[in-house]
Amino acid sequence: DFYRDIHADAGIPFAAMSWKDVPGVKAGVVTGDVAWNLYKFAKEKGFAIPAFNCTSTSTVNSVLEAGKKLDRPVTIQFSEGGSAFFSGKSLPNDKGVLQASILGAVAGAHYVRAVAPAYGIPVFVHSDHCAKKLLPWFDGMLQADKDFFQAHGEPLFSSHMLDLSEEPDEENIAICQKYLKEMAPMKLILEMEIGITGGVEDGVDNSGVSKEKLYSTPEDVYAVYQGLSPISEKFMIAAAFGNVHGVYKPGNVKLRPELLQQFQTYCEEKTGVKKPYFFVFHGGSGSEKHEIATALEAGVAKMNVDTDTQWAYWEGLLNFYKKNEGYLQGQIGNPEGEDKPNK
Repeated sequence: DFYRDIHADAGIPFAAMSWKDVPGVKAGVVTGDVAWNLYKFAKEKGFAIPAFNCTSTSTVNSVLEAGKKLDRPVTIQFSEGGSAFFSGKSLPNDKGVLQASILGAVAGAHYVRAVAPAYGIPVFVHSDHCAKKLLPWFDGMLQADKDFFQAHGEPLFSSHMLDLSEEPDEENIAICQKYLKEMAPMKLILEMEIGITGGVEDGVDNSGVSKEKLYSTPEDVYAVYQGLSPISEKFMIAAAFGNVHGVYKPGNVKLRPELLQQFQTYCEEKTGVKKPYFFVFHGGSGSEKHEIATALEAGVAKMNVDTDTQWAYWEGLLNFYKKNEGYLQGQIGNPEGEDKPNK
């Protein structure tokens, strides 16, 4: 009902969405032209493919289960810290090497590839925010993509994100250009960030950044298009429109999704291309339906969710404990008798 309401607000028929209409789409991990055409379909139909941060097989399975129930494509994404958790927190993860994060992300991608077809929906495998100091992690995943491509004719992952928003824009775009040139032969999709997403996520604290950095400008976003479009069409932009990681009291976060349409219009006037940008909505947890609807109309094709699902995971454990508290105080003894075992 939540998604039906969003599409009603945006004037988009909910029934018009059917990923099965995209040529070549299949159950399981999608990559290359098929993955990109699925994003094109999403933007054309006015919906975003949800992307959920996962840290374990159980969180991956929960996302796949939800996708199956709704019969909708989903994105499984791994952050650098989440990747290290996936492989095991006891493993060494040296600064400048990040071997556990590489191992965890690659293992997670292989796990998704193994189980996703059984859920009957298309699935994107993505790596989330990669700051400049985390580029060894990115390099390791890209090598895994190259190895997989050599063996199977497609990359291991569907897409990767570079988040160099803390660097000067010129350096941000230049590094993205370098990596997109490596990714293009494998038809990998690059997500990049221009402007900063506020709040705290995965150990990166942007809660104190100046407010103007939370909002991109048309010129900022167009510079990305100029830099990347000659290399490949397969790139997405996480443009800042007041986004903040986490959930906050209404009114404390000043989202301005209408800026995204201004960015589209600016580029349209420069290039003559209709709605050229593929946007990503970061900090999606706790957003209002009207804000999501406005963003969808402006070309958001991917929307990230993390805090909401973290809370759902914890709340499920909390409710289970409350319901069964009397059985969880020791291995022996419960409301049915002090000698009764708890299994």
